[in-house]
Amino acid sequence: MLRINDTAPNFQAETTQGRIDFHQWIGDQWAILFSHPKDFTPVCTTELGYMARIEPEFTKRNAKLIGLSVDPVDSHQRWLGDIEETQGAKVNYPIIADRDLNVSKLYNMLPAEEAGSSEGRTAATNQTVRSVFVVGPDKRIKLMLVYPMTTGRNFDEILRVLDSMQMTAKHKVATPANWKQGEDVIIAGSVSDEEAKTLFPDGWKTVKPYLRVVKQPGK
Repeated sequence: MLRINDTAPNFQAETTQGRIDFHQWIGDQWAILFSHPKDFTPVCTTELGYMARIEPEFTKRNAKLIGLSVDPVDSHQRWLGDIEETQGAKVNYPIIADRDLNVSKLYNMLPAEEAGSSEGRTAATNQTVRSVFVVGPDKRIKLMLVYPMTTGRNFDEILRVLDSMQMTAKHKVATPANWKQGEDVIIAGSVSDEEAKTLFPDGWKTVKPYLRVVKQPGK
């Protein structure tokens, strides 16, 4: 089973933008890999379209998008036309063609012993291929989410979490429940009060000795 901080399994695969090596494709950026059980499915059509619309927000954050669906490239290409027509946005990021189920198995979205290929499979048989993986520039998994087929994903939440992870990787802070960009944060428990005086010279609010609230660094 994959866990947070595991190295994201590398793979080579065909996509709508040619063959890639996943780790090479990531390079020194963040990557958001989000998967779909089948082409021409209604919820996934809206998700791919929404991600196309907000892709510039990920670009601002040095993050790349890559989709996956358990169908071949030619099917993906036809689906992209429907997405642009119905969602009003052109998909400019690649979509992996997981025809041999290799990536779905590699990322524990389908059982390793699952036989066959995408041929003859339905969205129901692939329903567990509904995951989001955020991978850092170090190629380690930073976040994993799994959704049911009937519930569209909240990709604004992925942006929120990405903001949190990028900030907390740089500064010795953590973010509280429902935190949004610009709101107060929490001084990391590993930071002593003496060290905090240097890191946060403008001071902080001590709610409890283990709960010290401070303005977001850089704001």
